Amino acid sequence: MTEKPIVLFEDNHILVVLKKQNVACCPDESGDENLLDMLKEYLRETYHKQGNVYLGLVHRLDRPTGGVMVFAKTSKAAARLTAQMKSGDFEKKYLAVLNGAPHEESGRLTNWIKKNAVNNTVYLCPQGTDGAKLAVLDYRVLQKCDGLALTEIKLHTGRSHQIRVQTAGIAHPVYGDMRYGGEYAQKGKLALWAYSLSFTHPVRKDRVRFLSEPPAGETPWNKFDLDPVIKPV
Repeated sequence: MTEKPIVLFEDNHILVVLKKQNVACCPDESGDENLLDMLKEYLRETYHKQGNVYLGLVHRLDRPTGGVMVFAKTSKAAARLTAQMKSGDFEKKYLAVLNGAPHEESGRLTNWIKKNAVNNTVYLCPQGTDGAKLAVLDYRVLQKCDGLALTEIKLHTGRSHQIRVQTAGIAHPVYGDMRYGGEYAQKGKLALWAYSLSFTHPVRKDRVRFLSEPPAGETPWNKFDLDPVIKPV
């Protein structure tokens, strides 16, 4: 393990961590180091475990996206968190810096999207297209500066590249998105961050929320005041 993962919270049932940008959340065909294996090694070393270590992957973040994630330390916790995701009780909120502000300060985007597995690209398509999946998100513009908009996004579905392709679909792609940014594409880290995760604790049954601040000193995050956005629980 090249570096220790950043643990935000841990008990006997869940492990809440910060996923860095451009790190895969689980093993993939690239063979690159990934967060799931890093966390298993962390548990193995911390608790002197032998053999295989169980850690349930409950949800995913795209490789270029950073932010807060929860993993399940038991199969019971994994099953209960997965059930919450299906019922809509598992709330994920993102911060994104968009190129330009949508005409409406807040709203809902509803699209049908399909993934091209050959080039790992998602695109908008008509309803009824073979293999298409429904993608729904709510957005709210928080601040504007220099032709950019700090925007909060709440996902209602968890599709691959969903935020990136849906915001690009209204001509306001995420800053730094070289894949979907089109004429607005800028080189640099993707300005998309999973900043808030809220769910019912799988054993205690109380509502919990975990927050993670984007890299405030980096462009374009440094153009905005993030303090009012990232509030203590």
